[in-house]
Amino acid sequence: MEKFVSIEKVGQTFETKKGKFVALRDIDLGIKQGEFIALIGHSGCGKSTLLNLIAGLTRPTTGVLLCDGREIAGPGPERAVVFQNHSLLPWLTCFENVYLAVERVFGAKEGKAKLKERTAAAINLVGLDHASSKYPHEISGGMKQRVGIARALSMQPKVLLMDEPFGALDALTRAKLQDELMKICEATKATTVMVTHDVDEAVLLSDRIVMMTNGPAATIGEILEVKLPRPRDRLTLAHDPAYIDCRAAVLEFLYEKQAHVEKIAA
Repeated sequence: MEKFVSIEKVGQTFETKKGKFVALRDIDLGIKQGEFIALIGHSGCGKSTLLNLIAGLTRPTTGVLLCDGREIAGPGPERAVVFQNHSLLPWLTCFENVYLAVERVFGAKEGKAKLKERTAAAINLVGLDHASSKYPHEISGGMKQRVGIARALSMQPKVLLMDEPFGALDALTRAKLQDELMKICEATKATTVMVTHDVDEAVLLSDRIVMMTNGPAATIGEILEVKLPRPRDRLTLAHDPAYIDCRAAVLEFLYEKQAHVEKIAA
């Protein structure tokens, strides 16, 4: 398969009060259609910065990013983002929050009946039919995040971008949503890029894990191919030698090759 998302010689520099800050340098990465990529690294290594570049929320200082052969020059409906903060509008129901996204993308060419059908299908995909009429304050954190995922999927994006979507959730809720996400990605075939700090999450979900070097001037240190058959079951994988080897490789990179040197105050 050819590259669906192509990141070529990308660098990102920010102007600060203390001068220029180089966040990313020499990023080269090709992502195939339908592939699941995890970005992992220590805090400050530019994972979210890279995700924002793919989303088109920021422009690179150097280099170019392409999606489906076209330069990424700004946000677009073919690239949907799910943030750690679900960003739901509190005065709208779950259905209305998703409908808002559907209307923006398809409203100019489709009637209300079709828009409502799209909205209901997205809510059904994340298993929230029973909560569609509830407001954000009436549902749990995990359910809010599912609405955020439904909103992103409702736009039928070619690329799903996720910035630590489960980072604020408890372990059991996170595990359940990880399992649901695997099923959703299998059903939609969306190309997915996820930022995570969780090694087990990265190995469980990914086809490849992109490991970032420490910032400033962070770049790609190593890329690990996760050769685990799908569908994946977390309990079976817990004892799988290949899973254990992948996990060890990521931990070795993070805590030996890219160990943070903590400054001890005198």
